[in-house]
Order: sequence, then structure tokens, then C-alpha cells
Amino acid sequence: MASVLTILEGSTFCICDDRGDIAADTSGFFAADTRFLSRLVLRLDGSRPLLLSSGRVQHFSASFFLRNANTGALPHDAISIARERFVGTGMQEHIAVRNVSMARLEFELSVELEADFADILTVKNHDFSLGDPTQAVPLPLPAPRRHDESREHIVIEDPAGDLRTQVVLSRPGRMNGDAVAFDVALDPHESWELTMDVLPVMGEQVAEPDASERLEGERETLGDVAAAWALRVPKLRGGWEGLRRAFDRSIVDLGALRMRAGQDRRPLFAAGMPWFMTVFGRDTAITSLQTLLLGPELAIGALDALAELQALEDDPAIDAEPGKIVHEVRSGRAADTWFARYYGSVDSTPLFLVLLSETWRWTDDDTVPLRLREPALRALEWIDRYGDSDGDGFVEYRRRAENGLLNQSWKDSGDSQRFHDGRLAEAPIAPVEVQGYVYEAKRGMAELAREVWRDRELAERLEREAAALRTRFDEAFWVAERGGFYALALDAKKERVDARTSNMGHLLWSGIVPEERVGAVVDQLLSEPLWSGWGIRTMASDDAAFSPLSYHNGTVWPHDTALAVWGLVRHGQMGPARRVARGLIEAADHFDWSLPEVFAGYAREETPFPIAYPTAARPQAWAAGTPILLVRLLLGLSPDRARQRLMTTVEDDLPSWLDGLRVEGIRAFGRSWSVAVERGTVAVSEGA
Repeated sequence: MASVLTILEGSTFCICDDRGDIAADTSGFFAADTRFLSRLVLRLDGSRPLLLSSGRVQHFSASFFLRNANTGALPHDAISIARERFVGTGMQEHIAVRNVSMARLEFELSVELEADFADILTVKNHDFSLGDPTQAVPLPLPAPRRHDESREHIVIEDPAGDLRTQVVLSRPGRMNGDAVAFDVALDPHESWELTMDVLPVMGEQVAEPDASERLEGERETLGDVAAAWALRVPKLRGGWEGLRRAFDRSIVDLGALRMRAGQDRRPLFAAGMPWFMTVFGRDTAITSLQTLLLGPELAIGALDALAELQALEDDPAIDAEPGKIVHEVRSGRAADTWFARYYGSVDSTPLFLVLLSETWRWTDDDTVPLRLREPALRALEWIDRYGDSDGDGFVEYRRRAENGLLNQSWKDSGDSQRFHDGRLAEAPIAPVEVQGYVYEAKRGMAELAREVWRDRELAERLEREAAALRTRFDEAFWVAERGGFYALALDAKKERVDARTSNMGHLLWSGIVPEERVGAVVDQLLSEPLWSGWGIRTMASDDAAFSPLSYHNGTVWPHDTALAVWGLVRHGQMGPARRVARGLIEAADHFDWSLPEVFAGYAREETPFPIAYPTAARPQAWAAGTPILLVRLLLGLSPDRARQRLMTTVEDDLPSWLDGLRVEGIRAFGRSWSVAVERGTVAVSEGA
């Protein structure tokens, strides 16, 4: 089975196989959440070339090196083929074929071209890992094409709308069914080349007769931007090679996931490739929290974009309520077919507030919380008025949109909310970790109210509400059986959904766990049913619904485990924190140092390496952010706003595998900081 390769720039991307062909139901060239090319297959004398080697060069470019198959007229391996592909605002492909034999060769080179203009969500539903493709909406039929021989380009027009795909060729060809064909004759060692520009044309846009020069310019610019990103972010040197390699790969992956959103084209992280190259409230907020070590710009961009997208009206069709932070944004045909904005996440709103307060702590810049005061107040009102729909003091969700998500916490698959015996919980559901997010959000907003907004009355009210929530939460969610733990959720009857899950780690991070419960929670997270040896399972192996291959009921999600590490560090549990962090980094080694969105939850003693989850997104933003966060946590780095400096909270000796580690170029409070580990001690100094 051919491997899948994704090339992208922002939300414009190409999914193809390792030969460069677009031939599968879920492959294509996408722009504005619309598939502008659903088939692109290269053939020589009717046969597809064979793979030599291929791969991404940068996130926006790839190369494919191929050889010809034996076609009768063409001897085996007589032609070498190189395909170079670039994705910017359009897609450019350069094909070079060379006769490597000692005889003159004549053959037909053809490129099959089709476009169905399917929306990205319809295409995504044919991805077997995300559901049952046999139940998915049928894909549209390919649209008709028009070949303008005088201008050497092909236009594929969507009959259902005002979308077009323009394919500009560097030399004339002829249409042969669904392919453009070229007659090629090559003497020994002679070469032949073709450049093909694929351009999405939307609405009133005017087709470009020749975009090659513009796309070449984009390629050069993007190369400069990628180089600038690599220079601007902190550098990690020395110490454990595994940690260093995972950190460096995360920098590359996060660079690929940068995009711009909103009216002012603010920079932020997309959620992940290939299906989530857009703004996701929860993912964007968590990734921004994980990566504050890299500087505040992307966190500020995320805050501004999420505030701009905040719901102002009640709209059941998209699960929107005043003050709620967006879950997912779509454009183009996806917006027409499904939604432009969807608000079905119960945690995006408190996480937006947590990110706002945490960004302020790293910068001590009052500008952002002053600018976002009204969105923050609206978010707080949503928590109390709409989030807590039944007035029981907990935030819960129930789907209102016909096509909305059944489950609206981070474990948003339809079967994720289960009791210990496997029964499904019924909505409205109050997820356990969301109560922790609300607790942390109110504490953070209380600090902003007092220090920035100068509203003492609001600060005191929020502090009282947070303290009351902490007490109420412990009484409602604590399960005394099986060693004591926090339930996954409360269901419609306010019964504890008593599966043991990784969500407890989020509670440690948020600070809502009373000190007398911390030890029990740590024991649960590191117990054999939850700790796989590579990471913390989403569900304990002794729960009825557990499966190591269930998306949210037994797999390991790196970001989820990393938040537990954050919670362990917050409570001074450095030994367990290092054990879990090391397991994640060792897992990264088996994924070419790029942690995937999720991997299987098999026990480490049962498998020689972590088992991949089918078609998990990679890179995926909060998985890519995990090694960045782990470096911060292992070094105990935290902003000290009162003294305007970066500090370390590590008081014991660090393990030998961190000795010699040095991080340069961390930015906090508008200045640069360096951190070094020498003989088990962490030293922080200003300057590179």
C-alpha cells in the first residue's frame, strides 16, 4: 500500500501517494476547504511509473523520483522520471523525464486530470479511521473540462457553482479522454520537461494565463519565511539526544502548521494536517499554551482571531450562544454545504480565558487583556448562563445542531462517554476536565480583573466562584471505589460516569484537585491500567469499553499525556513527571521524532515499539507542541511577573540524561533568556 504524503502552505494543500499521484478517494489538491483537483495521475505509455524514492523537501514542497515500468514499447528502467511539486496559493509541478538507455525511445506521456469540487468534510468522511466510509455522503462526479489549445491550458468548471480549476501547461498537449497527452521522442540521455500550474479560481476571480512566475516567487518567499522561523525560535543544544531531536522536529512541524486567520490575517496554528488546516478553538488554544516558550506572537494571534469569531447570538443550527468561542471554522464549498462556523465545543470558551491570562503572565503586557476585555467578559457570562444550562454549578453540553457533534469535549467521538461497565452516558453531559478549565479560567480572570482592569468587585466574585466550584466539584465527581478517582463526567441524571480515564491529568494541571486527593490521582495515572509505558491511556484497560485501538477509549494522545505531566509538575511530583515525559520522547523515536495525534494503547512490555493508529494526523498541532511543553516542564520554567524574569521551580537535582542541556533564545517579558543544566542544577540567565 502506497504511503500518503501531504504538502501544504496554510490551508492550501495537496494529499497524494508516494509517487505523486492523486488517485484515492481522500487525496486531492485543496484550497478554501474545497477539492480543486481530485485526480492527477502520471502515465508513460499507459502505465504508472514505479517508485524509487520520494519525500517532502519542506512543508510546502516535495520530490518524487520514479522509473518506468515495462510497457512493451518501453524497456524496463529506460526512463528516469523526476517530479517536483510546490504548494502555495496554487500548485506547481515540474516533470522531467530522461532517456537513460542507449536507444532512441518514443512514448506517450499523459497526465489524467479530474476535479469534483467536493467539500473537505465530505472527503474527510471517506477516511476509514474517522468513521465508516460506506455510510459517507457520495462524492460528486468529476466536472467537465475545456481545453484551450491556443493558450495551452485546461479549465475544469464546476456545474453547480462559480468554481473553476485552471491547469496551465508549459507546452501544448492534446486531450485524450480525461488526460492531457504528449508525444515524446528522446535520443539516448536526452531530457524532456513539462511545468504544470494548477490554480483554484473562485467567484469573480480572473483566470491567469501564466502563473508560473508568481508561483516561483511564492516558493522563494516561503523558503525565506521558513528560514526566518527556524532562526527566531529557541535553540536546544546538548543533553539527551532524543529530547533534542523531538524538540527540533516539533519546531519544523509547527512551522508547517502556521496559518493566518481573521480580517487582519493574524498568525496562529492550524489544528493539523490534512483535514484540520483551519482554526479550531480548543486545539488552537491548547497548542498556544504549550508553545509560549517560543514567544507570544502566535498566542496573541490566536486570542485575537478567537475573539473575532466569538458568537454574539443564539443559533441552535450551529450550536452557538452569546459569548461562546468557536469550535471550527470552514470556508469555500465546505461552508456552503455544512457551516462557516461551528460552536460545538464546551471547552473552547474557558480555554480561551486560560490562554489570555497565561499569555499576560509571560508578557506582562496589559495591551492584550485590555483589548480583549469585552470578549473575556462575554466568555465568563457564557460559562455561567449558557454553559451551566441547568444551574447546577457545572458546565455541560447537549447537541442542538442537527449535524453537530454528539460529544463536545476534547474526546468528541460519539462513543467516548462511557461508564465502567461500557454503558453510554446520556446528555446533557458535564465533562470532568472542563470543570477544571473553568476553575483555572476564573482564577486567571480574577487576577486580570484586579491587576489590569482595576475591577476589584469582579476579582473577588470570581475568586469566590472558583473556590465554591472546587468544593462542589470534589463532592460531585469523586468516586471512592477502585482506589478513588475522579469520574469521566456527570450524565443527565447527575450520575458519575465512572470510567477511569486520562482526564484526571487535566485536573492536576488546572489546580482544581484538593491537595489531599493529589496522591491518589497520581497513583491512578501511573497505575498499570492507565500507564502504557509510552503514555497515559485515554481509558483504563480494566474498563469494559477499553480497546487499545479505540480513538478515545484506550489509545494514547501525546498532548493529553503532556497536560498530565504539567499537572504533575504543578504539584511537585517531579519523579512521576520525568518518567511520563521520558516515555513520550522515547515513543517519538519510533515515529521519526514527530509525535502523531494519537497512537495505540498497547502495553510497552507487549510490543517492541509504540503501535501506530491508522491514519492519525501528523503533524498535528497539540502533538507537535508536546515536546516544546515537555522541555519547559522538565526545566521547571515559569514566568515571574513580579520580578520580570524567567525562573525555574526545580529544587531537586535533575537526572543525568538532562545534564548538559542548554536552551537559548527563550522569550519572556520582551527579552531573551537562556537556560542551562549543569551537574543536575538549572540556571536561568538573561540573553542568548
